[in-house]
Amino acid sequence: MTDLERRIGPTARVRVTESVSDGDLEREDHVVAEEPLEIRIAWPGADARRAWVTMRTPGHDFELAAGWAFHEGIVGAGALAEVAYCTDEELTAEQEFNVVTLRASGPVDLAHRHDALSAGSSACGVCGKDSIGAALETVRGARWEGPPPRPDVVRRLPALLREEQSVFTRTGGVHAAGLFTADGDRHVVREDVGRHNAVDKVSGARLLAGEPVADAYLVVSGRAGFELVQKAVAAGVGSLVAVGAPTSLSVHLAREAGLGLFGFTQDRRTVRYA
Repeated sequence: MTDLERRIGPTARVRVTESVSDGDLEREDHVVAEEPLEIRIAWPGADARRAWVTMRTPGHDFELAAGWAFHEGIVGAGALAEVAYCTDEELTAEQEFNVVTLRASGPVDLAHRHDALSAGSSACGVCGKDSIGAALETVRGARWEGPPPRPDVVRRLPALLREEQSVFTRTGGVHAAGLFTADGDRHVVREDVGRHNAVDKVSGARLLAGEPVADAYLVVSGRAGFELVQKAVAAGVGSLVAVGAPTSLSVHLAREAGLGLFGFTQDRRTVRYA
């Protein structure tokens, strides 16, 4: 079996039974793939060590790892020397593409995150941040400074995001995030079973391309929870635009950080919370 054959894609085929009013139908369906990703970090004088494990949709793994480390304040823009799949001999064929190693160009402090090595799920968490103050300390790059958000642009952003949600079209089981300019031009859109992973992939894509992580709008396909606001603040974007609702904590953090926050956004309506 080749490396390409071993590597799982973003979707998988399964046999299902669909029950409708006039009987049952046996057919093939597509479901979103979900696999663990272990992120290891190494730096000069230090061997690679596990920093995080998350459940994710395979694809854009290097972007996910780089974006996660950036949002967590572990590495800054330009501080990554290398991103690669781990080649340890003890890894099985199934594990080979589920472990990514980031090599930083300078010293890294992992102690600020957790007392022990951590694991996460594709569900949302607080990404190691225990307080508003800690979240506000993780702005890693230049903040976007531009014109105030325009409601007419904000309202059309979810539709522009939806145009790039190919995995959602096939499975109905993934979230999406995208970075847009003040005029609504799309930089990058990424999908993942975890909404926070999708945001990490967006920032990681910009980092690895050598492009600014911050711009006018970060758009997400679901709700605006605290962890997404934290990542938006860390990335330095101007506004977070969500299709769903915010939480009280996300509104508080957005206001403290000076981040624009929009919820319940569709073509005819949006609600500004910060």
